[in-house]
Amino acid sequence: MWRSGSSGHLSLALDTRTPSTAEEISELVQDAARAGSTVQVSGGGTKLGWGPPVEADFELSLSGMDEVLEHNEGDLTAVLQAGVPLHRAQAKFAEASQMLALDPPLGERGEATIGGIVAAADQGPLRHRYGPVRDQLLGVTLVPADGSVVRSGSRVIKNVAGYDLAKLFCGSFGTLGVIADVIVRLHPAPRGPLTVVGRSDDVGSLATGASLLAHRLFEIEALDLFWDQGSGEVLALAAGGAPDKQAAVCAAAFSEAGLEVTTEEGRERWARQRSMQRAEEGAVVRVSGLAAELARVLQLARDVGASAVGRAGLGVSWLRLPEAPADELVGSIEEIRSSLRPWPVMVLDAPEAVRAKVDVWGQQDRGVVELMRRIKQRFDGAGMFKPGFFVGGV
Repeated sequence: MWRSGSSGHLSLALDTRTPSTAEEISELVQDAARAGSTVQVSGGGTKLGWGPPVEADFELSLSGMDEVLEHNEGDLTAVLQAGVPLHRAQAKFAEASQMLALDPPLGERGEATIGGIVAAADQGPLRHRYGPVRDQLLGVTLVPADGSVVRSGSRVIKNVAGYDLAKLFCGSFGTLGVIADVIVRLHPAPRGPLTVVGRSDDVGSLATGASLLAHRLFEIEALDLFWDQGSGEVLALAAGGAPDKQAAVCAAAFSEAGLEVTTEEGRERWARQRSMQRAEEGAVVRVSGLAAELARVLQLARDVGASAVGRAGLGVSWLRLPEAPADELVGSIEEIRSSLRPWPVMVLDAPEAVRAKVDVWGQQDRGVVELMRRIKQRFDGAGMFKPGFFVGGV
């Protein structure tokens, strides 16, 4: 039986429902609406600790929706249920020398699912060339709070005029409804990729190397920064038809900036870049700034004792703070925000005691918050999905 949502306490065990189709999700959402219950949607569980601590009456797990429904090799598209672990989908695409251009952190055992990645708009180094998560989406099947099954995109059955639903739900953190499946675009898998590494203990030289390469008129797969314990690297991933020629251009730019340069296969380094966007202990904050001011971010990381990785051509960085008492972590987060204001600084991984003491989303424009509030009202006016969780208490 659905429990009334009026108490809003987690003193009782969180009941979990595991549907296997969009129609079953619809039935469960309608039951929750009748009972006035609040719902938390989960996939692999790798990002359930993001955001402020919230309470829910029920968990709707998509672990039973884990199939690759279609892989259209000739069209470079695929249809995935939301609970499919990304690594399993990528293995299937690799059989046809294709890939989905998403490479965020996947968790210790590769638990991250495509639905969770879309809901959190999570990203990895490949964003440099292929763009954000929303650019990989062609369509979605959704279940909003009224329990309807809404299909949008290349398989339109029903749509909501004025909204691009795939992009709207991307990054909504499960606050607007349930993503049941997604239609994605694929790309040919790169052959013979090479990683060019430029090293230095000078943050200015690292930023200069990244800037020189970012302004070269050619395309590489990824351009990342790394900083830890007083030294750092710029990483460039060269692929395509002539990766050796691309690697030579990257090496020349790094040498011009005075960096120590090597070229290697680099698989472990890119795995490190992804893993440093998460933290089991301590805290991780994401900074959205200007690519031209990367030296400022690395300098701040050094000042607060953090390690850092980032998309050097985009200005997005992750600062990982080491384990410390909650008040000390809160102080470091506030120092980062004060130093980088008005850039958005979002708290991702952090102990609950820290997330309870800070605004995890950071200060936002009032107009943006009001727009989000109106969208929330349109899709989930009763506040079924994680009420009060999102930016500005939406």
